[in-house]
Amino acid sequence: MDIRQDTNIAVELALLVALATLWGGSYTFIKLGVATIPPITLIAARTAIAGLLLLVVMWARGVRMPADAATWQRFAFQAVLNSVIPWTLIAWGERHVDAALATILNSAGPIFTFLLTAVVTRHEVTSPRKLFGVVAGMAGILLIVGVDAFQDIGSGLVAEAAIVAATICYACAAIFGRSFKGLDPMAPAAGSLLTGAAALIPASLIVEQPWTLTPSLSSVLALLALATFSTAAAFAIYFRLIQTLGSVGTTAQAYLRVPIGVAISVAFLGESLSQTAWVGLACVVLGVAAMTIPARRAASVKTS
Repeated sequence: MDIRQDTNIAVELALLVALATLWGGSYTFIKLGVATIPPITLIAARTAIAGLLLLVVMWARGVRMPADAATWQRFAFQAVLNSVIPWTLIAWGERHVDAALATILNSAGPIFTFLLTAVVTRHEVTSPRKLFGVVAGMAGILLIVGVDAFQDIGSGLVAEAAIVAATICYACAAIFGRSFKGLDPMAPAAGSLLTGAAALIPASLIVEQPWTLTPSLSSVLALLALATFSTAAAFAIYFRLIQTLGSVGTTAQAYLRVPIGVAISVAFLGESLSQTAWVGLACVVLGVAAMTIPARRAASVKTS
């Protein structure tokens, strides 16, 4: 019995690392993709391919999508917050900043979620450790963005601000996503991706005219990997972990994703970080970990 339990735990932890790797690698895929595919077209294709793949997974599981208009309107709003705006901002931003830097800046989602929760919704209790996490994480962001801000006041700083804005969108999406209780968790994911694609595809056709593009093979392969692995497969793993490790335990990927994502971009793109960016990375990881580890431990105490 103990051997089976140990095996199950090992499998779930391996999936947790896999999830962090898939999401951490998405920034490298985006960097390769936007080299020859413009941002709106890249994200339109990502949402469409991933949404259709998730529909296939749901069909295989025997799960049906809701049919009422009100739910699909909520899917559309979730799409705006969770994919349409943030993914496009990140894709545009990575045309001007390294994937490693985007990984670090975008990892601060839990920090902004906490700030919005504390100020607006107030549905969670504030703890000293969470406050420490916020301070550490914000210090990391300031170290990364602020050090060279006046030297790089052009596209670099604007791109970094766009990625931070995308992170704030993620925080809003996380809070709004609580309204989908009662649905199979994969339904909002597929629904938001499909409604996002419905908005992005016309924008791509009008703004970027994708039929005139000549994308490189590496960009096309990066797009397929982004949609298949870092979106559809990652969501499938995520929803399994929600059921096995719980929602709090699954948040561990938030601070695993950062060093993994940075390592991938350094290894495969040849990028490097400044000394201050490394310090900022340490601060962000420390901040996100401080905000998630205590909650997971508290949950385990309650269930024991």
